[in-house]
Amino acid sequence: MSVPTSIKWEDNQLIILDQQKLPHEMVYLTLNSIEEVFDAIVKLKVRGAPAIGITAAYGLALGASRHETEKLDDFLELLQEDFRYLGSSRPTAVNLFWALERLMSVAHSSTSVNGAKTLLLEEAIKIHVEDEATCKKIGEFGLSLLENRRRVMTICNAGSIATAKYGTALAPFHLGAEKGKEFDVFACETRPVYQGARLTVWELQQSGVPVTLITDSMAAHTIHSKGIEAIIVGADRIAANGDTANKIGTLGLAILAKSYNIPFYVAAPFSTFDLSIDSGAQIPIEERNSSEITHLGEIAIAPENTKVYNPAFDVTPAEYITAIITEKGIIKPDYKENIAKIQ
Repeated sequence: MSVPTSIKWEDNQLIILDQQKLPHEMVYLTLNSIEEVFDAIVKLKVRGAPAIGITAAYGLALGASRHETEKLDDFLELLQEDFRYLGSSRPTAVNLFWALERLMSVAHSSTSVNGAKTLLLEEAIKIHVEDEATCKKIGEFGLSLLENRRRVMTICNAGSIATAKYGTALAPFHLGAEKGKEFDVFACETRPVYQGARLTVWELQQSGVPVTLITDSMAAHTIHSKGIEAIIVGADRIAANGDTANKIGTLGLAILAKSYNIPFYVAAPFSTFDLSIDSGAQIPIEERNSSEITHLGEIAIAPENTKVYNPAFDVTPAEYITAIITEKGIIKPDYKENIAKIQ
């Protein structure tokens, strides 16, 4: 049993695990262009806020490598166009913009085009390496919070394949398996794209972590009947006041946690915080294609021309969050005050 990984940089090529093929096939794709990276992000071949950021960083470096101009100003202008292009792939996940902005910053610090190209790739690799260390720290802090709690619920996939390694919300389970600590994880299927069923269940099985799959609508009954002791989720963007955007269905779990008086934890790297916005009301919520709800694969399960509302995320108000677990430590209320202290 081992912790799976989803992103590799080998022989100057970006290789990703195609998460659309899981759990039936482990297919690795080689991405050689910025267009292929954009397609992989949009089509959820790579997903998870940190993994999207890492992949986009490599994508910007790949895009930069094909620009043939020797004039630095012209190169930076072309790079800005690439930045906007990749930035349009997934508007909710702030890690995407965080990673791209880091690369833009190093490019602007260069004095030559070739120097900028080298710095861009080096920074993308640095982001990749840093994320693995970040996730391990999040996992260790998560283990300390969960203490003797064994039965834990989660939604979507905030795991190893959504990051460089270990994950965020799933990091305590992967690290726990390495340390001999046993968990009994209950994974919500996560409609409409089933990231919980297809990805979380698969990767926890790879690490040897006991996991039980439930439908999203079974969460309340499962908490009550199975004695769930905590809920832990990831995040795609966290506002300055602690309001958190995550996969649709997260808000419902937070409300249930408060009702059943069990802790509700958010696990995310500090790159997921967006201190430029005061609250979750300012977080853009991506709406996806209606076919994700009206079809299962190619099979229609709703009448033709059915009106559909398909937000990919919801926002959990800070008041429902027991603690936010980051690589820099555990943040507890007052979030507006305590988030500002961590830089």
